[in-house]
Amino acid sequence: MNTERSDAELMRDAADPAAFGEIYRRHAQAVYRWCERRLAGAAAADLTAETFARAWLHRRRFRDRRATSALPWLLGIAANVLRESIRRDRVEARARQRLGLPVDLASELGFADVDERLSPREELARALEQLPPEQRRALELRVLSELSYGEVARRLTIKPAAARLRVSRALRRLALELKEEL
Repeated sequence: MNTERSDAELMRDAADPAAFGEIYRRHAQAVYRWCERRLAGAAAADLTAETFARAWLHRRRFRDRRATSALPWLLGIAANVLRESIRRDRVEARARQRLGLPVDLASELGFADVDERLSPREELARALEQLPPEQRRALELRVLSELSYGEVARRLTIKPAAARLRVSRALRRLALELKEEL
């Protein structure tokens, strides 16, 4: 008699860390290989970790639709995490480009200087403080909180076009201010 529990049974008991640990043991390599085909090594490991973290948080949403295997569900989560990561990277790259900051942080100076280049510079902090409060708040919501213009508008109780205009003006002011100081 086979006493090995199915993924569906383990997922029903996934509040038990040992049960979820067994799901991880069974599928981590397959999820990692899926991620690795789409990203480089360290990023694939991060994506795999994020996938299992989200699976743990959303374990109650698992539905046994694929012959008791949790792998298709996990790969769906991985695809969503990858898509969000790409979107976030694009938003960050556009913001750095608009601010006149390096877009490819690791290539010019090497990895040792990445932290220094990512750290807020005094000039940037001063330029942000100079922004009108409504522009600074809109910029923070859009760039730091990664909200859509519609969500920024809703939070600020303004129209989406006004939110877009505030962010655009803030970025333009920052770019001008930083060019003068550099």
